[in-house]
Amino acid sequence: MATEEKITVIKRNASGIEVWRYPGVVLERGQDFIRIAACFNRDDTPFHGVLLKRGDRFIETYPADRWYNYDEIYDRDDGQLKCWYCNVARPPEIRDGLIAYDDLALDLLVFPDGRQLVLDEEEFAQLKLSQPDAQQARQSLQDLQALFSHKL
Repeated sequence: MATEEKITVIKRNASGIEVWRYPGVVLERGQDFIRIAACFNRDDTPFHGVLLKRGDRFIETYPADRWYNYDEIYDRDDGQLKCWYCNVARPPEIRDGLIAYDDLALDLLVFPDGRQLVLDEEEFAQLKLSQPDAQQARQSLQDLQALFSHKL
């Protein structure tokens, strides 16, 4: 019987300062990505029409060479898909037992019916990113929008 591979996820802000840390379990590793499972570890929170509950299951995908990552979020009680939550972020640092990434504020919320909602544009506009990083972040948001238009 295989042992489950535990991993720690560290979310940092655009300046590289840690803002959140939580445990997960590796589900799959590929040459250019890692997919993990983690549980929502905050109090129940209403979020743009979705109730995020402590214990909701997140299946998180971190492409190694992309400026984004995304989560499939499943209800803790009935296992139904609630949404996908996508972070525009610098490519992750992936090593044994750790995934760390710098969040760049822009987010995309995708509902099971295909609707998409771009979040935190004001926060993104206030970041002091270099011009190339800001352009890459905007392009990554467009890439996510296209990915989820085709995914559904």
